[in-house]
Amino acid sequence: MVVDEVVVDRLLHALADTTRRDIVRRCLAGEASVSRLAEAYPMSFAAVQKHVAVLERAGLVTKQRSGREQLVSTDVDAVRRAREALDQLEATWRGRVDRMSDLLTETEGNQNDERDQR
Repeated sequence: MVVDEVVVDRLLHALADTTRRDIVRRCLAGEASVSRLAEAYPMSFAAVQKHVAVLERAGLVTKQRSGREQLVSTDVDAVRRAREALDQLEATWRGRVDRMSDLLTETEGNQNDERDQR
């Protein structure tokens, strides 16, 4: 699966913050109002709203108005896409590390051959 780099950047940016990761976790258990979420953090309501907005732009949560409250819920499919993006990055880096290891082993073998010829 090829992942859009802009989408990956938004996901990783959104998940880079501890508070935002916690909001995603809390909302996985069930939707929560922004005001209830704000009670859980030592920051202003406006700051929590901004965190929710970053998560919403990344597609990790959705907001829905219910009367005077804004209810936040985690998009499970978006979390799955984030995991897939991280899995893809891991596979890319593991491949690079394996190639570097092979090159180092090859270089080391060539150096040993040169010493043996002396």
